[in-house]
Amino acid sequence: MVELNTQSRLNATKPRPLFDGAFVRTTGRVSYDVSPDGQHFVMLNEHEGNASSATQINVVLNWFEELKRRVAAK
Repeated sequence: MVELNTQSRLNATKPRPLFDGAFVRTTGRVSYDVSPDGQHFVMLNEHEGNASSATQINVVLNWFEELKRRVAAK
């Protein structure tokens, strides 16, 4: 992260990490995303042990509709 000052001319502070953790770092691929409102990040954590040992990924589509259905049922 850098802070920008645009008062008289563009100045930026020294870059510093925005998050601290064992997140996946890739070259040529994106391993994070920003929510549409710009208020949240989604990032991949490093797998404990060998990252290449992962054999499955679960993708949940329409999860908000499922959540509304489950909440309404109670």
